[in-house]
Amino acid sequence: MSTTHLPAADPARTARLRDALLAAAFTADGLLEMLGASAYAALARSETVPALRATRGDGPLETLTRLFLLQRPVARARAAAALPVEDCLADGWLVPDAADGNLVRASVDVRPYGGPEGQDWWIVSDLGCAVGGAGGIGAGPGGVDRSELVLGVGGASTTLAGITVRTPVASALDLGTGSGIQALHAAQHATRVTATDLNPRALHIARLTLALSGAPEADLRQGSLFEPVARETFDLIVSNPPFVISPGARLTYRDGGMGGDDLCRTLVGQAAERLNDGGYCQLLANWQHVAGEDWRERLAAWVPRGCDAWIVQREVQDIAQYAELWLRDAGDHRTDPAEYASRYDAWLEEFEARGTKAVGFGWITLRRTGSDRPSVIAEEWPHPVEQPLGATVRAHFERQDFLRGHDDAGLLAARYRLAPEVVQEQVGLPGAEDPEHVVLRQNRGMRRATKVDTVGAGFAGVCDGSLSAGRILDAIAQLMGEDPVLLRDRTPEAIRMLVEQGFITPVAD
Repeated sequence: MSTTHLPAADPARTARLRDALLAAAFTADGLLEMLGASAYAALARSETVPALRATRGDGPLETLTRLFLLQRPVARARAAAALPVEDCLADGWLVPDAADGNLVRASVDVRPYGGPEGQDWWIVSDLGCAVGGAGGIGAGPGGVDRSELVLGVGGASTTLAGITVRTPVASALDLGTGSGIQALHAAQHATRVTATDLNPRALHIARLTLALSGAPEADLRQGSLFEPVARETFDLIVSNPPFVISPGARLTYRDGGMGGDDLCRTLVGQAAERLNDGGYCQLLANWQHVAGEDWRERLAAWVPRGCDAWIVQREVQDIAQYAELWLRDAGDHRTDPAEYASRYDAWLEEFEARGTKAVGFGWITLRRTGSDRPSVIAEEWPHPVEQPLGATVRAHFERQDFLRGHDDAGLLAARYRLAPEVVQEQVGLPGAEDPEHVVLRQNRGMRRATKVDTVGAGFAGVCDGSLSAGRILDAIAQLMGEDPVLLRDRTPEAIRMLVEQGFITPVAD
């Protein structure tokens, strides 16, 4: 694989380029203000016409948007008004236009990206891969074999960045770094960041992303899965791997080259050996729904010993939808109809041979605890959530630690506080004297909802951290004329559910 046609990362010249981008407001906020919400959103759908109309002026921001996002040539003099052109030509960020020497073109995509604390960052990727992903790119943009393309920001990468636990750590690993988005995030809270990729172009582009964004340099290593870090352990591992379940390995950025969902299974299974105690491994994955098997049990079997796991299925597609999605991603829908049909048939043949009826997509988080009673939860949650979820993920595992260490008597002796985002809804017919049921709903994080009975609603409403659960239940029993012993006996299961799902949180003694 080649790293030709990619810019160099001279520190001084890259810093001058970064200063020019900032001076022109070529940032996420600057783009949104110039383009407007409609044109800005259209870019994510690979639609560039609204942005082209919005950049007909000759200001520096319009110039940079046309160069680096829309891949349009501009006059060299116009580029010089926005950029240190000689630096950019020397390092290869810009190249002379082949048809007209008075014009210059960008050699890579550069997309403004807002950091979680308002940082102005830029994600570098191959030409055409920053706006709407690789869909619609013809073979070999910029002379690059399409199988080696490095994509920019997409929904998967921002999802992973949002769910990652962001506590300060000594070491972090970005496995399959691509354009370096996860390494860029990790550099904000990890003392040492290692990033790996099978594709050397990806490592070079990740270096450009980090340098242009002013982040510390990462330790970049080429190789597959955990091979480049075979004798090392980390506090955090993140991965947006090539998880697509496909026949063959045509595209490095998406096809893992293993059969079925074996790549994701292997990554999960080997993660424990690469995690320090208490460390997290967080990844996106696709998995097969196999005839005659419960997908939850199938994925639970992937989890290595000594690890807690939280597996969340966000979406399920039938095999025809799935094949069509990734055939379009590869641009196969614009090829010869017979070739398209042949590739479609090969995909369905692969699924049939493996007994695959559907494909799930979601998140997998592991935490190394060393416990001989691991908490492994696999659930389907297709509903809207509120990103970022890193704090929610961390709190989930902290609650599992609490539940593992408390039997029913311990649950009743503990004190709890209602989560601040929880509200109560009463559901029933208009005018009815009593509601049919009561719902507790979270307005933040996972945005869960659960039905509770009168005791559950009353219990949750009184949880302010001052009284133990047992004392609250005794008071409820007195108010309702119930036997307090029987109420104590039947309530711990409900308390466990409310804690597990985050409606109430334990208060430390």
